[in-house]
Amino acid sequence: MSSDVSVVVDAKGLACPEPVMMAKSALGRAAGKSVEVSVDTATARDNVLRMARREGREAEARTDGEGFTVLIHAKKA
Repeated sequence: MSSDVSVVVDAKGLACPEPVMMAKSALGRAAGKSVEVSVDTATARDNVLRMARREGREAEARTDGEGFTVLIHAKKA
């Protein structure tokens, strides 16, 4: 976990829309800081990315050994 990540969500093994709901909840708890979401399907990755962008956040995904990690960046001042 990066030092600027406030909340880490492990949504591996969960079907949509659960990863998106968990990520959105984490954004609320993160108080504008970054959130990291682990998912194991491309569909969940894409849905979390789309939700983050709808919330006005920049986000990026990377492949890890067991799926994907989506980093939703902190809100810009």
